[in-house]
Amino acid sequence: MSLIIRNLSDQLVDLVRDRILSGGVSSEHAIRQDALAAELGVSKIPLREALARLEEEGLVRSQANRGFFVRSLSASEAQEVYELRIKLEPDATARAALLATEADHAHAIETLDTLDHVTDEHGDGVGAFNRAFHRALFRPCGQPVTITILERLQVLSERYVRVHLEPLGRDERANEEHHELLEAWLARDADKISVLVDAHIRKTLDDLRQQLVDD
Repeated sequence: MSLIIRNLSDQLVDLVRDRILSGGVSSEHAIRQDALAAELGVSKIPLREALARLEEEGLVRSQANRGFFVRSLSASEAQEVYELRIKLEPDATARAALLATEADHAHAIETLDTLDHVTDEHGDGVGAFNRAFHRALFRPCGQPVTITILERLQVLSERYVRVHLEPLGRDERANEEHHELLEAWLARDADKISVLVDAHIRKTLDDLRQQLVDD
């Protein structure tokens, strides 16, 4: 597999991030840079640069003389990430509901339709489309710094979404909540959407507290 030149570093970051978020890279062993570079058709230098950027995002960690490792999931990280989302996302989504254009509405509806389909088919990408749906709701808020922070938090959340949805019935509950969110957002009901987003994130965090136990 070789890469089309757009920005090699950006492409590598996207590709390796997607593998990590989908669970395709183990957190137990160092990332095999030689094998991964060969598979992607690049040298180790741009791959190391991409891994360094993913370390800044919080997805990998480096160890001297050992290389890069995917960071393990932890209850403490989940607590921090989701509490930060609770502080920022309800207000940003409420503001976005008031500012969203018809094009923003169409994008949010299409994204949720895709998420529903992927969930029903039990296919890959549920986490990615869950992230895309939440992003579609808060991006029209017109606050670039807040958007950047929330997008980083969404990336960190995605691995926990996979764990959260494992128990039977969780995906149906999540989808019902997503449709409630979309209905209030489309209606530009800022107060209601703020309350719903807060509750949605808190429920996920409560579930994760029971599923994850730090050593």
